[in-house]
Amino acid sequence: MKELVEKIQAEYANFAANAEAQVTKNNKAAGTRARKSALELSKLMKEFRKVSVEASK
Repeated sequence: MKELVEKIQAEYANFAANAEAQVTKNNKAAGTRARKSALELSKLMKEFRKVSVEASK
């Protein structure tokens, strides 16, 4: 589970950097990368929820 949390943190850092580049520099490619990261974060969060529920049983 610790590894999963580290993946989530890394992906969020990637998302935050790209989203910031899109907003401040109007970088369209960064926006695409931010959306891709957001999709990956969604998948990782679902996996975290699944693992967390199993761990709490």
